[in-house]
Amino acid sequence: MIGRLNHVGIATPSIADSLRVYRDMLGATAIGEPFDLPEQGVRVCFVDVPNTQIELIEPLGEASTLHGFLACNPKGGQHHLCFEVPDILVARAEMIERGASVLGSGEPRIGAHGTPILFLHPREMGGMLIELMETPRETH
Repeated sequence: MIGRLNHVGIATPSIADSLRVYRDMLGATAIGEPFDLPEQGVRVCFVDVPNTQIELIEPLGEASTLHGFLACNPKGGQHHLCFEVPDILVARAEMIERGASVLGSGEPRIGAHGTPILFLHPREMGGMLIELMETPRETH
């Protein structure tokens, strides 16, 4: 069921500061424009690297769930891994059947790439927050 690693989510108190690391120190050149996802309480910026993307996520507003993560990790750090799946509803059913807990309401929502996503609780995922993202289906 698991598909390609789509991105690594990195929580940060400041996307601007993090971009200096990725651009100036690591030499990244393919950097998207930051944008807000108010329904998720985050500001997001993608950095393209040859084999995946880095998703920089910064809290947006006082209610952002990232504040809790950053309270424990003030400088930020790896927040989640995102894997592609062909059908989010099939993946959800399979994961629940295997004993995983889906966070939130359990219903997929639209993520930063404009496709359905959901998150799996770290408790059953070896301590790592896992995002599943439905990949767009190809049409012929």
